[in-house]
Amino acid sequence: MSGVRLLTVTEDEGESRLDRWLKKRLPDLTQGQIEKWCRTGQVRVDGARAKAATRVAPGAEVRVPPLPAAPVRSDDPAQRPLSDDDARMIQGAVLWKDEHVIALNKPAGLPSQGGSGQGNRHVDGLTDALKFGYKDRPKLVHRLDKDTSGVLLLARTDRVARALSEAFRSRATRKIYWAVLAGVPHPRKGTIRFGLVKAPGRGAGGEGEKMIAVHPGKIDETEGAKRATTDYAVLQALGTRAAWAALVPITGRTHQLRAHMAEIGHPIIGDGKYGGSGQDNPGDGWGAQLGGDISRKLHLHARQLSFDHPITGKRVTLTAPLPDHMARTWKTLGWSEDEVPADPFREEEP
Repeated sequence: MSGVRLLTVTEDEGESRLDRWLKKRLPDLTQGQIEKWCRTGQVRVDGARAKAATRVAPGAEVRVPPLPAAPVRSDDPAQRPLSDDDARMIQGAVLWKDEHVIALNKPAGLPSQGGSGQGNRHVDGLTDALKFGYKDRPKLVHRLDKDTSGVLLLARTDRVARALSEAFRSRATRKIYWAVLAGVPHPRKGTIRFGLVKAPGRGAGGEGEKMIAVHPGKIDETEGAKRATTDYAVLQALGTRAAWAALVPITGRTHQLRAHMAEIGHPIIGDGKYGGSGQDNPGDGWGAQLGGDISRKLHLHARQLSFDHPITGKRVTLTAPLPDHMARTWKTLGWSEDEVPADPFREEEP
């Protein structure tokens, strides 16, 4: 049996029913198991007994009892031990660490958490390789989409996990993403304030979900819609065909950057879900897929993350190198990482 775990609801998971949140975190759980845990008080939210319908919000701490051990089947990847290759891969992704926090440069294509059919090949399932002498596995405190690369934080203790989760919820952290956009936004620096609401239907593990943009004036009258704000700035442009942009999510909604850029007519290159893979760009009249040597993978990278260290109080700023497919695009287009400010939104401040 695995031991009791304390899991923290992350900002980008949002608010939901306890049973739905548990099934997303632990896809193999049945509704019956969750109901039994609630009846017997084995699941607790912030130390209190809870029902399956109890609402959990970002920052809440959920006590999960030991999971019954499943019989190991050689044909079931979810039950296989961590391979040496996977251990080396995730350890090689470590960008920075101390005795409290681990930062990864998450590879594109690796999910942050598990879902149906993914086995244990996701960041959360590989954390046994990130103990580095500690007794407990480090804990995710936020997430990145499967195809988004870049800085991802894990906490090495429950205390640090709670502090970092609160920092994300209170927006005390600052995240800057780099993306390649179809076309060039006008104006070249601005703020997007479209709300977001989940489209009907979704995959068993949430992988099928898609967000629909809602005009700011209609957010309050649209059921389920949440306010979302994104700052963007064009750093370089390839004529009118493509733009290297810095994106800052002021709020932390699901697929926020991808949905927002698509809504203003400039989807992220390689984004098949939101129109960045071959869809005509109404603003510029050309296909969003650049073709040639440009990869069809999503061109979205969590470039920089700044946060106040929960123990020392010092401001920490981490920068993640571009993934291989984006580095090749930069080389093809003649762009250089050193030619732009680290934070273009603050350069003009006094």
